Amino acid sequence: MKPVAAKPNLRNQQRVDVTTEVTIAKADGSCLDCEISNISRTGLMVMCDQKAIKTLVPGQKTPAPGNWIHVTTTFAVPVIAQQPVSVVAGGNIVHMRRIARDRFQLGIQFAEFEGNGFEYVNNYVSKLLSNVPH
Repeated sequence: MKPVAAKPNLRNQQRVDVTTEVTIAKADGSCLDCEISNISRTGLMVMCDQKAIKTLVPGQKTPAPGNWIHVTTTFAVPVIAQQPVSVVAGGNIVHMRRIARDRFQLGIQFAEFEGNGFEYVNNYVSKLLSNVPH
């Protein structure tokens, strides 16, 4: 399976709130389960506890530009009705923020997708956006 490059990050990408599980794998093979709080065509916002942050983000400081932390995310999106497909996307942790004592947000920017992952995410986000009241 050849990875497909993600589209460039456009700041105007609309995010949609979702609550679903995501597995985040580091380059060393260690995996953590966290929760997606929103998704766009270019990335995910993930909620984690401090234990996960200590594992994923050395020094618990937001990575500096150019020194992103590469991770692989695996999550499910419904393609047809309630039939979920698994999306595997490589990306970089580009944002970290503490929002409560033991709650952190991680911003992960997609860099590449396996197979049809980008199309699945694009269709899912488009569907959710079409259901948002204007």
